[in-house]
Amino acid sequence: MMHKKMLLVAASIILNLVLIIHVLYNNSTTWNPSWTNRAAKEAEDVASVSCSGHGRAYVDGLGILDGNKPPCECNNCYTGKDCSFLLPDCHAAANSGDPLFLEPFWMQKAEGSAVVESGWHRMSYHFYEDGSYVSAELERITRKLHNVVGNAVTDNRFVIFGTGATQLIAASVHALSQTNAASPSRLVSAIPYYNVYREQTEFFNYANLRFEGDASAWKKSEHNDNATRVIEIVTSPNNPDGKLKRAVLEGPNIKSIHDYAYYWPHFTPITHPADEDVSLFSLTKTTGHAGSRFGWALVKDEAVYERMKRYLTLSSMGVSRDTQLRVLQLLKVVVGDGGEGIFHFGYETMKKRWEVLNKIFSMSMRFSLETIEPEYCNYFKKRRDFTPSYAWVKCERLEDANCYEIFRAAKIKGREGKVFGSEERLVRLSLIRTQDDFDQLIHMLKKLVSQEVVRPDSI
Repeated sequence: MMHKKMLLVAASIILNLVLIIHVLYNNSTTWNPSWTNRAAKEAEDVASVSCSGHGRAYVDGLGILDGNKPPCECNNCYTGKDCSFLLPDCHAAANSGDPLFLEPFWMQKAEGSAVVESGWHRMSYHFYEDGSYVSAELERITRKLHNVVGNAVTDNRFVIFGTGATQLIAASVHALSQTNAASPSRLVSAIPYYNVYREQTEFFNYANLRFEGDASAWKKSEHNDNATRVIEIVTSPNNPDGKLKRAVLEGPNIKSIHDYAYYWPHFTPITHPADEDVSLFSLTKTTGHAGSRFGWALVKDEAVYERMKRYLTLSSMGVSRDTQLRVLQLLKVVVGDGGEGIFHFGYETMKKRWEVLNKIFSMSMRFSLETIEPEYCNYFKKRRDFTPSYAWVKCERLEDANCYEIFRAAKIKGREGKVFGSEERLVRLSLIRTQDDFDQLIHMLKKLVSQEVVRPDSI
């Protein structure tokens, strides 16, 4: 009898312990396979808001925390609660390089590109398993991306991530500058050059670096004494004119940084794999995700890599782990079909835009476009036209000394030629924004060109 009572007591204790553990486990770490439901529903609800096709609603839109329906954020020239009202005579936005022309592609890839992130995803400051701030899987797929496209050599290269190519420019310039030299290193780039190179140098006011402007002018300069360390930034394809570029300078004291942000099949023929000491790339111009602020560098020399890594560690402790997760998913989509989807979509979109633009400017004697001869593209396996991100436009009339102002008066907001170190007779027009932006640009260009006498050969 006593034995039976002891067994009952023991069973009761075990049962109570099981119940207690079950309650505690349920209240803390129970795996619930439906925990993504709320996030998925929220994302689906926002994605279903059409905004009349002239805007977007976002999960982090103003007022959502108060339980309100996500508001529409309208494209340029559109307004109203659902972005259905087109503002009359609105200025065409052709200034920024926001690559929203790829947004429709990602809407087609909604399921494959979506990321659901747990609240405890990589909360720590600390490194990935290999002791770096770089996701090994993202590094692997980045190398695969270049192998698929054929636009860069990745063997025997260090890969380093940055908060966009903008941060990597600063990191690579820092890594190549001489710190203990009698005179500061010089930074140059061939005109027309991307204005951030100059602006960063002047803003940070480096003690060991000075911006000297045009690389060709430096080559002819008396200061080119082969004793001063000179860093040349080579942008290829170039921003703003879209041309493939090579370094101007050479010599034992010359270091180069190659900015290949635009070296992708939507914009240019892929003529060769880049094989440079420091090559910079940007997610912005690869997939269109400018807001994710992600870029990467391929670096030959370990000492340069270590100096860049030190710069990035002290300035930002690496790239956000959340960003790396999103980029990983995006690049999985890109390489999943060998780039066929995004690069064909991007190229066809840009090709159509350039066809429309060329037709308009062919009727003008007042304005001319920078032209580039077609080249063979190793990616598409054919000879093809360049389809740059920007139109580099020249005002041909002597009286049109400031081309930017001519276009601004015609309600087209471009970017001034002098920003790129060029003459004011040039202006850059962005062609990679939304379809609404491009349509408005074309509308205003037609009005501007129609004010001229039509060329006889264009009739």
